[in-house]
Amino acid sequence: MREELAATQAQAWQRLAAPGTWWTGAERVAIAAEARHAPTCPLCAARAAALSPFAVGGAHARLDSSLTDAAIEAVHRICTDPGRLGETWFLRLREAGLGEAAYVELVSVIAVVTAVDTFRRAAGLQPRVLPVPRGGAPTRRRPHGARPGLAWVATLAPEDVTPADPDLYREHPGPRARYGANIHRALSLVPHSMIHWWDMLEAMYQSSSQMRDFARDYRAVTHAQIELLAARVAALNRCEY
Repeated sequence: MREELAATQAQAWQRLAAPGTWWTGAERVAIAAEARHAPTCPLCAARAAALSPFAVGGAHARLDSSLTDAAIEAVHRICTDPGRLGETWFLRLREAGLGEAAYVELVSVIAVVTAVDTFRRAAGLQPRVLPVPRGGAPTRRRPHGARPGLAWVATLAPEDVTPADPDLYREHPGPRARYGANIHRALSLVPHSMIHWWDMLEAMYQSSSQMRDFARDYRAVTHAQIELLAARVAALNRCEY
């Protein structure tokens, strides 16, 4: 494994244990553990096999009692049946008490755990032991410039970032997403969660500048091979984007 990649994954793993913007460190680690557990849930398996997930009732087989039912539902469905999630389902989560910003942070934790676990499984490595949660309270700060309309959740466009916001689009040392593509804005309602995900993704994939530099290959595989693999995995995972 590249040293940069190993170091970045280790750092991303430790960030899981720290208090976030809307979840405590203990809750973030609980979400990570639930994401690993969800594929063994009988209810999720029955729903995934059904014509409609709403045709199957019951309760999730859960690991953690500290997370709300809405959070458990979100983790399990995102992990086991992401291709059939819809806005109606999301709105039901909100009605059940899972705020949109808390949902975004939950998605980022799942994404980090899934990416690291999948990489290590493909490389023939054992899963990382989940980190010990760190104490402290969530900051609970929502970006003032975040606006609804682009997706199910509000997003923060580059032009609406204020000096009070972290450098989520990374203007320094170089732009991560100069034009704020939708894929970059997806987690922007919780800037630190976006940073957590993209810092790791760019080490595992390529940085924005490397992706657009077609005169040079930065990995052991070519740009074309990377995109073919990415497209195939996205299709198998029913990635709408």
